[in-house]
Amino acid sequence: MAHRDAPARPDPSSPWVIDIRDLGRRPGAMRSYHREAAAPAELGLDVIGVPEGRDVSLDVRLESVMEGVLVSGTASAPIAGECARCLDRLSDRVDVELSELFAYPDSATDDTTDPDEVSRVVDDLIDVEPVVRDAVLLALPQVPVCREDCPGLCAECGGKRAELGPDHRHETIDPRWAALQRRFGGSEKENE
Repeated sequence: MAHRDAPARPDPSSPWVIDIRDLGRRPGAMRSYHREAAAPAELGLDVIGVPEGRDVSLDVRLESVMEGVLVSGTASAPIAGECARCLDRLSDRVDVELSELFAYPDSATDDTTDPDEVSRVVDDLIDVEPVVRDAVLLALPQVPVCREDCPGLCAECGGKRAELGPDHRHETIDPRWAALQRRFGGSEKENE
């Protein structure tokens, strides 16, 4: 088998990193963990995401299996962004389900998968941040709206349609007559 570069060792002081030594490698052994971890930079999309430094709540269960450690549970975090229709600020929470196998070094899974296919146990440490990041990114709306029936902005004046009222209109002039109107002034009604 071709030599692969070893994955980088996770920082044991990070709240995203869990030391699995007390779990043991006996299949069926389980431990539950609750952690609060500060959101890393850029945990989101261009218009919505988890603000950097805000607490991400992790409730995970680690289970020792033959090939590694199965991590399952939930992550929850506040999100903030702007409505894609009216540009108002919005905030909410995102709750995601987690399920990821971290392969033991030299296991059959480790030997038969590419480094980016399966997460790895490195020096009895697992880093759940990439798993949470992927789950949150997939759960975020690509086009967030403040409410489903948000009417958005007026294409002519940029005003919020919700505040402009049902009678809001803009006079449209046939572009072929616009030059005459500019030259002689007035509106179509005045020139009749």
